[in-house]
Amino acid sequence: MYATISPSDASASGLPGTSSDGAAGRAPAQRTTGAGRVSFKEDGAGNTRLDRLYQQGCAKIRLPRVYGGSAAEAVLINSSGGLTGGDIVSWQADAATGTYAVITTQACEKIYKADSGVARVSNHVTVADGARLDWLPQETILYDRAGLYRSLDVHLAGNARFMAVESLLLGRLAMGEALRSLAFRDSWHIHRDGRLIHAEAQRLEGDVARIGLADAVLSGHLALATLCYTGPEDSDAMDALVDRGRALMQPFADCTVGLSSFNGKILARLTATNGMALRAALIPLISHFRTGEPLPRVWTT
Repeated sequence: MYATISPSDASASGLPGTSSDGAAGRAPAQRTTGAGRVSFKEDGAGNTRLDRLYQQGCAKIRLPRVYGGSAAEAVLINSSGGLTGGDIVSWQADAATGTYAVITTQACEKIYKADSGVARVSNHVTVADGARLDWLPQETILYDRAGLYRSLDVHLAGNARFMAVESLLLGRLAMGEALRSLAFRDSWHIHRDGRLIHAEAQRLEGDVARIGLADAVLSGHLALATLCYTGPEDSDAMDALVDRGRALMQPFADCTVGLSSFNGKILARLTATNGMALRAALIPLISHFRTGEPLPRVWTT
């Protein structure tokens, strides 16, 4: 899948990432960098335990005690409090055979106005045969004139299960902010046993507040999300999951949802009038594809 919202004329040339690094003689601004890696192993009794943990710079990882669920939980934290042009952060999560892990974030990630350049976030995931990992960060909030290039690279083995959810809020809705200039790119690549099974690229650029009014784009909605699930289920089981998911979404009138199953995966696209409406629909959908596992506590506290 490739989706793009881009400027229709040259008037949007002041996008983050297209300007120079500032006037001559100006001291370069301090930038945030960070790298975090976490891996999980099975302890011999069917429990998922921490294997290795690495933290550098602004990237921190916390492992809260989990009650009422079978998955180990890792909470990613950007201690800088947000990202802007020139910041670079990378995350890696690995799940060994027999483990079940969920990766989330402490709060919504804020992408601030960039004077120059873009923030870059790279995410890498490996899931071994017989393991499951759910990638469930909270929403990313894009401020006007923000710049973010983000990637998700996933490698699955055998019958590994994987679910990813990424949500975007376009502007600070409570302040009535409209995105008149934006540079956002997000790419996903998911492989199973070395074969690419899902790839998509999303690009939002230019006067998103205006272009997004079109029915074929966002219908004026300011919140959107993508959910992708892949596992060893056959096509009939996948279709049944989709049918139940569609039934769950019927009560959410403020959210437009598309769900489909094909080539061993399920893909959901959601747009909503605001972040609260989007989250209200996402929570039961995520729980559905996690077979009743509770949401990470940080989603509800």
